Amino acid sequence: MINKQKLWFLTLFSLILVLSVYYITMPSELLTTAKTTNIKTNDEKKVSITKEDILTNLQVEKDEERQALAAEYNEVLTNKDASLDEKNNAYNGLKELDDIKSKEEIAQFTKDYLPDLSPETTAKQLSDDYLHCDSADRWHA
Repeated sequence: MINKQKLWFLTLFSLILVLSVYYITMPSELLTTAKTTNIKTNDEKKVSITKEDILTNLQVEKDEERQALAAEYNEVLTNKDASLDEKNNAYNGLKELDDIKSKEEIAQFTKDYLPDLSPETTAKQLSDDYLHCDSADRWHA
């Protein structure tokens, strides 16, 4: 009898097999013409950059810098030759990066889902106003 795990494996394996056969049998002329048409159309179009593109680019760059810094901290933490102070500093750095990321996620969440909330609102005010309301007001949450 075939169990669920074997069924999933066979399903995914057959899907990969079909897609790879399709890709191999695909005419190479189709791929080269698609590449050349993309190049030609890119030359004719003008590039427009919006504020959202710039902000997204800055966010991606910041995330990449933080990931690189976190990788350095993890390398220090896993290094057997690192001293205790170095490991403590790396741990504190990782903790600080995590705190910053959490605060940014909370800020983005409040911006997206609580747009009427002012930036000066403290965590206590947020808790009192939105989380600990009367039972009659629970339909707002």
